[in-house]
Amino acid sequence: MYRHLADPYSYVGLSPLVVAVRAVRTEQAADTGATVTGYTAVERFRLVGPVRWDNPIRVRMVATRPDEQLVSEVHSPGRVRLRAVLDLSAVPEGTRVRERITATAPALLRRFVADQARRAAAYRAAELARRMAVSG
Repeated sequence: MYRHLADPYSYVGLSPLVVAVRAVRTEQAADTGATVTGYTAVERFRLVGPVRWDNPIRVRMVATRPDEQLVSEVHSPGRVRLRAVLDLSAVPEGTRVRERITATAPALLRRFVADQARRAAAYRAAELARRMAVSG
């Protein structure tokens, strides 16, 4: 499961708004040796009818503890910032994933960002369970 979550391309469809991932680059952090993956994800928002808006977001994902924890920092237009910490632990049934999300946004966007983050987290949990059941 960790390998799946550490692969930026896995987030297409895993996060309900993410429709594309591009410009993936991986390096080792000089100070910690942790694997750092930077990429651009494209979120697609449906506005009205066929009108949609593609929002490119910059993501920096750090394998802080290989096989146990991933930390992603997201920078989105409009001064929206999000930090997601994924903790994975072995349980008899497989793997438990705990996700903690913090977000900051200007006052006008705060409620929208919080609602989208909650919906995305619920969707992601269900989709991840579905993917793991199918693959394994």
